[in-house]
This record gives sequence, C-alpha cells and structure tokens, in this order.
Amino acid sequence: MSFTDLFRRKSTTTILKQGGDGEHSGLSKVLTVRDLTFFGIAAIIGGGTFSAIGNACFSGGPGVTLLYIICAVACGFTAMCYAEFASRVPVSGSAYTYAYVSFGELFAWIIGWALIMEYSIGNIYIAFSWSGYFTNLLESFHLHLPEWLTINYQSAHSAFLENKAGEGFNAWQNAPMIGSLRVIFDLPAVVINLLITYLVYKGTKESKNFSNIMVIIKLVIIALVIVVGAFYVDIDNWTPFMPNGFGGVMAGVSAVFFAYIGFDAVSTLAEESKNPQRDLPKGMIYSLVICTVIYIILALVLTGMVKYDLLGVSDPLAEIFALKGVKWMLFIVSIAAVVAMTSVMLVFQMGQPRIWMTMSRDGLMPKKFAEIHPKHKTPGFATIVTGCVVGLPIFFTDENFVLDFTSIGTLFAFVLVCGGVLMLSPQSEAELAERATKGKFRIPYINSKFIFPAIVVGTVFIVNYAFPTFFADTFDFSGDKFATNISMVVFFILCIVMAVVAFLKNLSLIPLLGLISCCYLLTGMAVSNWKWFGVWLLIGLVFYFAYGYKNSKLNFNKLKSTIED
Repeated sequence: MSFTDLFRRKSTTTILKQGGDGEHSGLSKVLTVRDLTFFGIAAIIGGGTFSAIGNACFSGGPGVTLLYIICAVACGFTAMCYAEFASRVPVSGSAYTYAYVSFGELFAWIIGWALIMEYSIGNIYIAFSWSGYFTNLLESFHLHLPEWLTINYQSAHSAFLENKAGEGFNAWQNAPMIGSLRVIFDLPAVVINLLITYLVYKGTKESKNFSNIMVIIKLVIIALVIVVGAFYVDIDNWTPFMPNGFGGVMAGVSAVFFAYIGFDAVSTLAEESKNPQRDLPKGMIYSLVICTVIYIILALVLTGMVKYDLLGVSDPLAEIFALKGVKWMLFIVSIAAVVAMTSVMLVFQMGQPRIWMTMSRDGLMPKKFAEIHPKHKTPGFATIVTGCVVGLPIFFTDENFVLDFTSIGTLFAFVLVCGGVLMLSPQSEAELAERATKGKFRIPYINSKFIFPAIVVGTVFIVNYAFPTFFADTFDFSGDKFATNISMVVFFILCIVMAVVAFLKNLSLIPLLGLISCCYLLTGMAVSNWKWFGVWLLIGLVFYFAYGYKNSKLNFNKLKSTIED
C-alpha cells in the first residue's frame, strides 16, 4: 500500500462521464429550480422547526436568534461552496464527490461515511419527532395508542430507572413480554420510515410532486403560527436577551445547526435536474435564505410568547399555544409538524441512496448499490438499504443522542467542502467564459490577503472588549475545563494559521470564511459528541481499508497501467 494512493483524486472529466450520459445514465431528469428550492425548504423546515428549536431557546433564550444568524452565515458561505462544486461537478454524491475531486480518495470516503450520519441517522431523529406529533394528532381524534407503541425502548428504560412518571414509565410497566424481553418500540416512527422508503423507491417524479404539496402546506401553516403568535408576544419576555450568557447561546449549536443541514441534500439530486449547473446553486441558496428568515422570526415569536425556560420540550410550537390557551392552534400545529417532518424524511431518504450509488460507481461500495431500477429509474437497492439503516436503530436508540451525532458529522462535511473549494485548480479563461455564458454559478473571487488577517485581529479586539474574561476563561485548563476549552484553543490556532496562509497564498475569501465559521460551530460540540464521532470514523476507516481501498476503480486503473507498461 502506497501512502500517496490514499489521496488519489478523480478527474472532473471522469466523474462527469460516469454521472452524465456515459456508463451510468438512467436517472430521470425531471427537476427544475422551483422543485430544487422546494426540496431544500422541505429538508430544512422540519425537526429543527417543530422540535429542536425548543431546546435551543431553552439554553440560549431570545439570544438564540444570534445563533440562527451565525449558523445561517456559516451555511450561506458553505452553500456558495456547494454551488461552486455543483456548477463544476454536476453529479450526484454531494460533498463526497466534491472531496474526491479536491482532497482525494481517503477524505472522500471519510465524508461519504460522515454523510450517513446526516441523512440516514438524521432521519431517525426526524422519525421520533414525527411520531410524537402524529400521536398528538391521533389523540385529538380520541384515538389512543398504548404507550409501549409510541416510545423507543431506550427512553422507556431510562424513565423506569429514574422512576420518572409519564409515558416512558407507563410503557415499561404495561408492555407485553416475550420471555424476559419487553415489547416496546415506536410504531408510528417505524411505519413512516417504511412508507417514505416505498415512495422514494417508486420514483423521483412521484417524490417531487408529494414534496411540493407538503412544502406549500407547511409554509402556509407556519405563516399562520407566526401571525397568530405575534398577537401574544410580550416584549418583556425578551429580557434578558442572553439569560445564560453567550455560552448558553452556543450550547444550542447542535439543535440550531440541525435545522440547517438539509440544504446540501439538494446537491445529491444533480443527475435528476434538468440543468444542474444553473439550477442547483439557485435551489440551495434560495431555500437557505427563505428558511433563515422563517427561523429568526419563529424564534422571536416563541421567546416572545412565553419565557425561554418553558421551551425545553420536544413540541415547543404546541407548548406555547397550550400555555396561552389557544387550543384550536394545537391541532393545526400538529398537522403542520406531521407534514413538515414527512417532507424532511423524504428528502433525506432520497439523498443517502444517491451518495451510496456514487460511492459504488467508484468501487468503494459493493456494485449492488449502483444499480438503477429499470422501471422506477431510482437506485432501488440502495434505497431499501437506507430504509433499513434508518428503521433498525429506531428500536434501540433515542433522539437526543442522534441529534448531536448528526450535527457534528454534517459540520465536518461542510468544513471539507469549503476547504475543497480552496483546493480546486483555477479554471481557464475559456472555462470561465463558458460558465458566464450559460449562467452557471461562480463564487466571486475576493482576495483575502489583507482582509482575513484584519478580520481575525479585529474580532480579537471586539471579543476582548465585549467579554473581558473570555480569553482568560478559554485558556483556563484547570479541573474539567481542559476538555471543554481545548476545542476553542485549537480554533484560535487554526485562525492564525489560515491568516498566514491567506496572506501568502491569496486565498479566496468566501470559502475561507465558510471553513472558519463551520470550524467555530464545531467548538460548541460537547466532548461526548467528539468521542462518538471518533468511534464512527474509526469504524468507517476499517471498512475502507478492508474493502474500499482494494476495490477502488482508481486502484484498478493503476494496476491496469502497471500491467500495460
């Protein structure tokens, strides 16, 4: 094994041949800018709106709006980097494909493995949240499912051990037994996963039509929530703005960032887009802007209607109207949540099979994953496997673990996408002219030579002025503070290094800001998140060296060239 082989890259020409009209054609090209924008909105407005936003407001108070803006800026820079790649490499695979072009095979594998956390494992959290709102909706029709069919086994067991009264404890006490095993599982979560898997298996056109209808419904209902909620806003609830300080605001980073991770799912639909080089960038950026505005307004309404410390619940939108006695809105919110989360699951369930399909083309996954269904024109086998990857953990995991796990994997992917744009080779004048003529997206080049070092120095002075003890606290490694502060220290070092590189290499400012802002969000992740992420990457590397490295098409091409020589 040669060390350099780990960083062998695929040429853009080869990738375009595999994903275009060459050896792997077959996907239906039916998606327009509107469809892609709707898919982006479908993926972004879901669990983050109807569930995760509550915990974010609980930890950060009204100041969580700042975190939404920070995350939106980070995602905005990242979206432009995705758009740049989508314009130059318009094939399925998302960040995996982009890393293969810029960093090489090992990093591509790591990103592909991390994206499983975003799409498949992220859908587990959405399935749990969907189940909660769907159960509430059934209750409004006086239909009651037994507790042991509406909660996951892990949560029920934890509630029993803590002697915590409620759904989990009742489920553990009343569940039927098979031998010594209690039958406890979240039936609605399992059923919705099966239905979504079937729909995605059937075809992109059917999924598109279903998604567009759901997006329109949930946007109308969210607008109603904002309008009605505005009449109950008490501006006194916005004071104090950051009740737990800026640290409390940043503590909600997993929940807030989870709300944004869906926009990159649009990039997995490149080969089903009519004009991917023009339409993909627009779809990602349009959906991100629309959803950011919605999130900020919604967070202000939530924290304005009730005090922030009442929002640490799994269904915050329903909770605020229950506290205000607006019972007719509870039914509407439940419908909106069910619709919104269904659309998120749909888009995520479409994204994962297409990433596996692309990895299979490259030989890093078994060939079966690249098979296109002859009738439905979808990656059928990969879709079924995705359904299993989402469905099986529903029986033994819980939503809080999944939420943190998903966010750190996605941020890691975003960092490499932004870094990948910095690594891309410059295009010729002829290529740039062609992109301009055909309306293809291009990141405007802004020389960061002096701007980025000035931003770093200016930020240090501003932070030191606004938070005088910030740097002293950050470099305090006594007791348990080492584990929590080390990530911020590493971030400081990264900023200094990148400022020097920007000065020497004249780096493009926008992808550089995307990389730095995403790295900053990673500092908000708990130590336990990093440990689990490390375990996940280790498992992925074992699979790569056991299968992917040997079966990579680039490895076969190298062997073929050696034999011919």
